[in-house]
Amino acid sequence: MSLPFYQRHHDHYDRAYRHKALQSTVSQYQKESKSKSAVYAQGSAAYARGSAAYRHASAADFSLDSSAAYSHGSSAHNLESAAYSYGSTAYDHAAVQSKRSAAYSLESEALSKSSAAYSHGSESINKLAAAYRLGSETYGLGLKDSNLMIEDQSYKMSPKAKRAKQTLVSEDKENEAVDYSVPIFTGREVNISGITDTEEERIKESAAYVAKRNLFATGEGVSVSKVAKSVSEEEHHEKKSRKVAIRESAERVALKKTLEDTQAFHKKLNQDKLLHPPEFVIKPRSHTIWEKQNVKFHCTVAGWPAPRVTWYKNNVPIDVQAHPGKYTIENRYGLHSLEISTCDFDDIAQYRASAMNVKGEISAYASLVVKRYKGEIDASYLHAGTFSMPLSLGVTPHGFASRFEIKFVDKFEVTFGREGETMSLGCTVVISPDIKRFKPDIEWYRNGVLITPSKWVQMHWSGERASLTLTHANKEDEGLYTLRVVMGEYYEEYSGYVFVRDADAEIPGAPGAPLDVQCLDANKDYVIVSWKQPAVDGGNPILGYFIDRCEVGTTHWTQCNETPVKFARFPVTGLIEGRSYIFRVRAVNKAGVSLPSRVSEPVAALDPADRARLRSHPSAPWTGQIIVTEEEPAEGVVPGPPTDLQVIEATKNYVVLSWKPPGQRGHEGIMYFVEKCIAGTEDWQRVNTEIPVKSPRFAVFDLSEGKSYCFRVRCCNSAGIGEPSEATEATVVDDKLDIPKPPGRIMPTRNTDTSVVVTWTESPDAKELVGYYIESSVVGSGHWEPCNNNPVKGTRFICHGLVNGEKYIFRVRAVNAAGLSEFSQDSEPIEVQAAIAAPSPPYDITVLESVRDSMVLGWKQPKATGGTEITGYYVNYREVIGGVPGKWMEANIKAVSERAYRIENLKENMVYQFQVAAANLAGVGTPSLPSKPFKCEEWTIAVPGPPHDVTYTEVRKDSLVLLWKEPVYTGRSPIAGYYVDMKETEANEEHWRSVNEKPLQKKFLKIAGLTEGVSYVFRVRATNQAGVGRPSDTTDPVVAETRPGTKEVVVNVDDDGVISLNFECDQMSPNSKFVWSKNYEPIEDDSRLDIDSKGGKSKAVFKDLGEDDLGIYSCVVTDTDGVSSGYTIDEEEMKRLLALSHEHKFPTIPLASELAVEILEKGEVRFWLQAEKLSGNAKANFVFNDKEIFNGEKYKMKVDQHTGLVEMIMDKLEDKDEGTYTFQLQDGKATNQSSLVLIGDVFKKLRDEAEFQRKEWHRKQGPHFVEQLGWEVTDECNVMLKCKVANIKKETHIVWYKDDREIMVDEEHDFKDGVCTLLISEFSKKDTGIYEVILKDDRGKDISELKLTDKAFADLMNEVCRRIALSATDLKIQSTAEGIRLYSFVTYYVEDLRVGWVHNDTQIRFTDRVKTGVTGEQIWLQINEPTPQDKGKYTMELFDGKTGHKKTVDLSGQAFDEAFAEFQRLKQAAIAEKNRARVLGGLPDVVTIQEGKALNLSCTVWGDPTPEVSWLKNEKSFVSDANCILRFESGKNVSFTISAVSTLDSGKYSLVVKNKYGTETSDVTVSVFIPEEEQEKNNEDKKTKA
Repeated sequence: MSLPFYQRHHDHYDRAYRHKALQSTVSQYQKESKSKSAVYAQGSAAYARGSAAYRHASAADFSLDSSAAYSHGSSAHNLESAAYSYGSTAYDHAAVQSKRSAAYSLESEALSKSSAAYSHGSESINKLAAAYRLGSETYGLGLKDSNLMIEDQSYKMSPKAKRAKQTLVSEDKENEAVDYSVPIFTGREVNISGITDTEEERIKESAAYVAKRNLFATGEGVSVSKVAKSVSEEEHHEKKSRKVAIRESAERVALKKTLEDTQAFHKKLNQDKLLHPPEFVIKPRSHTIWEKQNVKFHCTVAGWPAPRVTWYKNNVPIDVQAHPGKYTIENRYGLHSLEISTCDFDDIAQYRASAMNVKGEISAYASLVVKRYKGEIDASYLHAGTFSMPLSLGVTPHGFASRFEIKFVDKFEVTFGREGETMSLGCTVVISPDIKRFKPDIEWYRNGVLITPSKWVQMHWSGERASLTLTHANKEDEGLYTLRVVMGEYYEEYSGYVFVRDADAEIPGAPGAPLDVQCLDANKDYVIVSWKQPAVDGGNPILGYFIDRCEVGTTHWTQCNETPVKFARFPVTGLIEGRSYIFRVRAVNKAGVSLPSRVSEPVAALDPADRARLRSHPSAPWTGQIIVTEEEPAEGVVPGPPTDLQVIEATKNYVVLSWKPPGQRGHEGIMYFVEKCIAGTEDWQRVNTEIPVKSPRFAVFDLSEGKSYCFRVRCCNSAGIGEPSEATEATVVDDKLDIPKPPGRIMPTRNTDTSVVVTWTESPDAKELVGYYIESSVVGSGHWEPCNNNPVKGTRFICHGLVNGEKYIFRVRAVNAAGLSEFSQDSEPIEVQAAIAAPSPPYDITVLESVRDSMVLGWKQPKATGGTEITGYYVNYREVIGGVPGKWMEANIKAVSERAYRIENLKENMVYQFQVAAANLAGVGTPSLPSKPFKCEEWTIAVPGPPHDVTYTEVRKDSLVLLWKEPVYTGRSPIAGYYVDMKETEANEEHWRSVNEKPLQKKFLKIAGLTEGVSYVFRVRATNQAGVGRPSDTTDPVVAETRPGTKEVVVNVDDDGVISLNFECDQMSPNSKFVWSKNYEPIEDDSRLDIDSKGGKSKAVFKDLGEDDLGIYSCVVTDTDGVSSGYTIDEEEMKRLLALSHEHKFPTIPLASELAVEILEKGEVRFWLQAEKLSGNAKANFVFNDKEIFNGEKYKMKVDQHTGLVEMIMDKLEDKDEGTYTFQLQDGKATNQSSLVLIGDVFKKLRDEAEFQRKEWHRKQGPHFVEQLGWEVTDECNVMLKCKVANIKKETHIVWYKDDREIMVDEEHDFKDGVCTLLISEFSKKDTGIYEVILKDDRGKDISELKLTDKAFADLMNEVCRRIALSATDLKIQSTAEGIRLYSFVTYYVEDLRVGWVHNDTQIRFTDRVKTGVTGEQIWLQINEPTPQDKGKYTMELFDGKTGHKKTVDLSGQAFDEAFAEFQRLKQAAIAEKNRARVLGGLPDVVTIQEGKALNLSCTVWGDPTPEVSWLKNEKSFVSDANCILRFESGKNVSFTISAVSTLDSGKYSLVVKNKYGTETSDVTVSVFIPEEEQEKNNEDKKTKA
């Protein structure tokens, strides 16, 4: 069965959609098909004849063939596609009136009426034509098979219901609905948009969409013939069982709901999905014509939206406005044409028609060859001029036509970037007129493909500037970028190439990253990933590629292959169904792995059928198509074998199989099992053993390389596994795609000064070619650099970024999925220079003088010289009679070099037109546009004619120089001068103003006072006695600016005194020349000036500068963008240059310093001078009092040529050395001298200083003081005497003296730091005196003295006092028994530090109650018996002799209250302490007494009131008795008496005194001892008694 084209690749339709209702409709259709087939055939023929009549002029063959194909396939058209279904529907508009259509085709006026029918016919016919043109070729291919299928299975078309008659040319019924019935179909459509890859498949897809859109728009094809339905139901009613009837009823309900859903979906259908790219239905054909004939190219273009067609000549857009009357471009009803009038040899070219819409761009090419007719023929037979308005008329949304001028300013040029960088392209767009609310559409294209914003690309339009930013450039972004500005139907474009180089490899020598990673043939468990190989291999061949995958939503990358694969396609397996993935690829060589490529677009792991179903969600629009089979639907049918099994791709790693579903299948869906076997055997093995697949495409892995395999497929469903398909032919597991062969015939040609065009012949027998890589190398370097990093298609490429003047060679290699070819042979070397071309046309032709039979013409130089110097001009003229121009005639055979020419032998009072063509080495350029008509008549006006050839040079930011030539016609009197006028370019004519008030005698003027960045135009008028003549033509606009790199003429005087003017230029082309002029007239007399130009430098040398050479010298560099400069030599400048020249001719040695004298360290005297520069041959003579002196014992002389230093050293000065010293220098012919006079006081002073310096040097030979003795005050307020010494050794002693008395120092100084110190603590007046320190050893001694007396002592004390004052602490408050004390501590106190106290800003007067004093380091203020009047702020002022230092405390508020309370407490405590009972003295601590002796102790006690007295013995109360007498007399005397003590009296006795203020105890220990004799006696008595 032949399927519709948009289902052939994915034949996934479900048999469950078939049911009895459909079958009944088909049966009815079969019955009535035969009776209707004749009508269809007749209608088809009529339609074909009508189409042929319409296309008779332009595309007859195509129309007849297409109509025939249409007629041949009309009976099966409804089964073939949605587009054809619509065609059948729309065709009925013509088929119903078949007799009328036939009549139209037979009548003599068929052409005109058919054209009228086309132009006034219904919209359906127009849409049919577009859809039919898109798909007719494709449908025709499959019609034969389709008819056979229909014939075998007896498929017929549905009957049509009767409908009202309709006339094709009727405008009133144009949109009337047609009641035409089509078979009802509930099957689903598989949307494969984006899966098809070829242009043919996209065209098919577009045709189907157009058909669907038009079908729904007319509302046709959705009704069912009730008669047919009822008849069908009656026929089958008797045969149906109840079960079948219930099922059919349910299916009818489901069918009705499906139709309703489909209609609802149609209402919401987004027409954007119906867009499709343009296609040439009829391409333009090439022509060969005679010279002066007209030619017309035709083409027909289809696409939606309607494509815009642009015509190109040799890839340059044809500008109708620039060539009025030459080109005519038309578009009528989709038929586009380009007419070229009066063709000549310049029209020989390749012409291209480019069709473009939002979906893409396509081009078609045709060539034109113009031949010259050698015989005699009337040119009028060959000439049929036509004229049409230019296509720059755009229809605005407001309904009116407006001619838009779109200009691009500040354009982006060829741009170079690197991967990972951010690149930005921008262009300022100027559109005139500026219509409010009508904004342009800004579109960006890369290699002709519309760019949409994404995370990689950002676009911005500010209203004036369009910009495109590549946020993270990759090699995929390399290409030709085009900015298109669309205004209505008119647009302009600007293009520039963007190159993206590889990022620096992380591993040196690693290859560049692959690019353009894409996912193909995505299935539920595998995806085929493809990529392009990089241009840079890192110097080592690429071994293969690693493919990485990452699940969308995660950041974890997994490597898919263990070993590198070389083929640039790889099937990735192991995917999880339903999840989305992104992929990247890395290249690897022996140095390492490259950076990863840019990630692919996300792809879902789904079965293609599921993916298509998701894309068509919620459901695809009904196409009016029926998919049926011959057998009745049945359950439990084992499916038949698949068909058309073939190997569509085979590599070393995998084989991809493709097949078609079987015609016989069960009620349910089917799945597949794939089997393989080694060729020549029948040992079949199942490949997918676990899960069968639903897709009719499968990749087989794990095959042995080099072996041959056969494959077959089985279908299965719930009923079982079907029979296998026919086995494939034996397939060898190897790469079927070979690496391409290298391209050939590499030919570089010049393009610009930094680019070269490289062309080549394509690789022979190349398959699936991806593109080409081009590399360049500087001749002799051996280093190759890639010119492109993204493969380019075609056989031509412009290599940019080359160095001007260098010679390069090029090589090319081809790329396909199998790999990169070998490099081609190297091209011939080519030097990078701008290619030369014929110059552009001159312009602004004007008449400078006219007499009876001749006229003098003037014109402006072409704006483009073609890269080389213009060699001359050719002038043509023609007569204009009654407004009709005649033939062009040549005015000069030999080219004229001036831009003014007299044309002789003209006819008086005849009107003429002129044109001028410029010529250079490349040939004669295009002639200018015809001038406006001029009448040849005698000029009799008294004023002069216009000056001509007005040019400007030396353009700077605030000035320029204007040049002109005198008028050819001077009037009736000689020219008296010139006036120069100027205005801003955009200003009106009334803004012209004169630059000079008085006439100029010279023919040039430097105009100053210009505003930087402003554009100006100028003109010149001549004057004589009769008045001022008419102005010259205005100059071209010029912007006042100093361009970057601008250089000026520099005057130079060389070492020989030669004066020259020098000018450099770094913008020269190979044909550029330096042109010098004086007073802006070419220098022809070389007797006073020699000019030498080499490379980019030119020098004008004066032979003998004099008054004859005064003037303005200018230099212009030809074939550049106005590089020029001037230099004025007036009398003052001439004198300066001559003086400088004299200096150079008779040179003097320049001195950096004149002769000077200085004293050296040892007291030596040094005479010296320094020249700026001395050669190795320089010498010096030394003269004293006019006598030369020489190097010897007294004089040491030296000349250093490197530094220019000349010196003479004398050991010492004596009285006889008073006089004049002179140094005479000679270096080649240059001389100089310098003198120094040492007489009188000058000499004496110098001699004394030398003597002092000598003594100082001797002193420093032993230990000496570097810094003399001084003092400093430390932070501790001590005085330290210190000095710095040098030349010290261990034996050196240091001795300190004060007032000639040695100061003894405890420690010896070690001199480690070279500083000697003496510390004086608490410095005071006693330390005044004279201090000395002496250094001495065996080498000598040195003394340093310091006087600390009088003022020196006062200064030191002031510093000590200052330090003491700074050390004072903050004032504090202390309460005492007497009152309140305020105090502060200092480091130490000296009498020189004056202390004052202030209370509330009043100086305190000291009394007995308020007094101040110093106790140790404490300075205090005592306030006895304080009162509230003592509250306030107290300040202590410390004066160090120069400044005062203050410390303040606030004794008020809480501070006073707390201090006063503490004072009261301490006062009471003092009273209690004063009056308490106490023992004043008399009692010893211990008393030792001999037994029998008398003990008498006494003491005094005191207390107020008189204290009570008591005694304790051993802590127990003790009272007076006979043995111990205790007395207390007079309230203060206490006595203790024991007349004879015994050992019993030993113990601790305590005297306790007590009154109301307190108690005090005084202890005394009494120890009674027995003498030794008595002790021994007592011991013996005891023994006796015992």
